[in-house]
Amino acid sequence: MDSSLHTHPWSRRLRRALDAPARWEFLDTAAEPLAGAVAGLPLGPYRDALHGVWLGHPLHPALVQFPLGCWLSAGLLDWTPAAHRGADRLVAAGLLAAGPTALAGWVDWARLDPPRRRTGLVHAGVNTTGVLLYGASLAARCRGRRMHGRLLGLAGLAAVSAGAALGGHLSYRQAAGPNRAAAVPPLAPSDWVGLGVVDDFPPAEPVRRMVGELAVVVVRDGDDCQVLADRCAHLSGPLSEGTLMDGCLRCPWHGSEFRLRDGEVVHGPATAPQPVFETRVLSGHLEIRLTEPT
Repeated sequence: MDSSLHTHPWSRRLRRALDAPARWEFLDTAAEPLAGAVAGLPLGPYRDALHGVWLGHPLHPALVQFPLGCWLSAGLLDWTPAAHRGADRLVAAGLLAAGPTALAGWVDWARLDPPRRRTGLVHAGVNTTGVLLYGASLAARCRGRRMHGRLLGLAGLAAVSAGAALGGHLSYRQAAGPNRAAAVPPLAPSDWVGLGVVDDFPPAEPVRRMVGELAVVVVRDGDDCQVLADRCAHLSGPLSEGTLMDGCLRCPWHGSEFRLRDGEVVHGPATAPQPVFETRVLSGHLEIRLTEPT
């Protein structure tokens, strides 16, 4: 008998259930206009803050810990003698934290591709159900209907736990949040490698080149060249098909902007910097090597 958990029928059914929303194309009817509405919110610089550009990775998973922690703790205190006041406060604190947590999630969600966006929409719907249940639980507690409030709290905890499972699946199985450029260093050459004659690169135009298995993008400015990894750290968009603007390169897929000189994120949704290469010109030929991180 195979004792490995992932081979058990229940495990396969669970994974199929978590995978299923990505194939529900009917969700696009609601997801597409909603994503446009979220992308159009006048958030200004707060949009990058909500993405987590300042943090170096998505902010939403970090914020999630607070409401979930409050509600899980409330669930334990609900069944502890003389601890009901603490449980009530924790339910209320979780509801207060749910707003900014959800906003950060929606901002990230609006920049996903359709399959991931469908999973994210179901994730948001399940979590919204949990928030509504906790709102009803708090209302029942305030009216003195404590047992009713406890039961609604348990239902809310079940809902947000299911939402957390979907969120984890979206983040890790469907890779909605990882740094897609993290694999660049192992693929990059360990020493200087040639890319071609400098004059073959048209000025102020992103050009894609291959270095072994690694794609890079070259931007020439006079006799100087800037070279970044070609695949965007957000969702692997081709930066060589992007646009140049004020010393930055803008991804054509979701609009992330990277500073050419050091690969730093200027605007999200990307949160991780783009790997940048050192350059030198020998006898009119451009050579590169990966810049050591600082």
